[in-house]
Amino acid sequence: MKYVGIQTQIRRNNFRSALLLTGFPVLLFGLVYLFFFILNQISEEPQPVHVINDQVISLAPLILIGVLIWFTIAWLNHSSMINRATGAKPLERTENKRIYNLLENLCISVGMKMPKLFVIDDDSLNAYASGISEKSFAITLSSGIITKLDDLELEGVIAHELTHIRNRDVRLLIVSIIFVGIFAFLSQVALRSIQFGRFGGKDKNNKTAIVIIIFVLALIGMGISTLFQLAISRKREYMADAGAAELTKRPEALARALRKISGDPWIEAVTREDVAQLFIQHPLKRYKEKGSSFLSSIFATHPPINDRIKVLEQF
Repeated sequence: MKYVGIQTQIRRNNFRSALLLTGFPVLLFGLVYLFFFILNQISEEPQPVHVINDQVISLAPLILIGVLIWFTIAWLNHSSMINRATGAKPLERTENKRIYNLLENLCISVGMKMPKLFVIDDDSLNAYASGISEKSFAITLSSGIITKLDDLELEGVIAHELTHIRNRDVRLLIVSIIFVGIFAFLSQVALRSIQFGRFGGKDKNNKTAIVIIIFVLALIGMGISTLFQLAISRKREYMADAGAAELTKRPEALARALRKISGDPWIEAVTREDVAQLFIQHPLKRYKEKGSSFLSSIFATHPPINDRIKVLEQF
C-alpha cells in the first residue's frame, strides 16, 4: 500500500471524525423514530404519523442532552477507562530509560511532544496508542514486547504507535468507541424501563414484542456502528506501518517485530472488543479461534499480519 503522507492522512481522519460525529447521532435519532413507529403499528389503537413525529420531536432534546452528557463524560475519562480495560500502569523514566530514549529520539526527529508511557504487566507482545490531545496522548507497551524485542524492532513498534497519534487515528477510534457505548447504554435503559413497567403496560405479549423490537434495533445500531469502526480500523494499520518505515528508515526491523508479535499477542487483561482495536495486533484469544474464514476477515479489526509484513518488505 502506498503511503499517502502524514498531512493527507490527518485530513482524511479529521473528515472521518466529522462524519462520525454527525453520522452516529443521525443513526440514533433514526432508530428512536423507528422504535416509536413500530410501537405504534403494533398497538391496539395506532395513532396518525404526525403524532409519532410530535413524540420523537418532543424527546429529541432529552436524547441530545443524554448523548452529550455521555459523550462528555467518556471524552474526559477515556484515558482512565482504557487503562482500566487493559491493566496499563504508568512507566517512569527511572524504570526503563531505554524505552524513553527510543521514544524521545523519534519525537525529536518529527518535532512532536513526547506522549506518556504506560506498561501492561503481561509477558505477551503487544502495544497500542491512545489519547485525543497532547495532554492525553500515550503509548502503552506490554512488558513482554519490551523484553523480547531488540532496540531496532522496538523502535519500529514505537514509531508505528507514534504514527497513529500523528495521523489522529487514536482520536478517531476513541470517538467511535464512545458512540458504540451509547447504543449499548440506551438499549439497557430501554430494557430496564420495560422491566419496571414504563412501556407496554401489563400486557405480557406487548412487553415481549417491545423487548424484541428494542433488541433488533439495538443490534442494527451496534451493527452499523461496528461497520463504521471496521471501515476506519483495518487501513489505519497499513498506514501506521508505512509511517513507521518512513520514520525509522528500517521497514525490515518492524517486519521482524510483527513476526514476533504474531506468535503471542494475547493480553489476558483485555476482554473488550472495542478496546482491542487500539492494539498493534488483536489481543483477544477468541480472535485467534475465529480463524481466517471469509466471514471473519470481513469483520476483522486488523488486517492479516502476514499481509502487513509483505507490504513492509516492498519498501
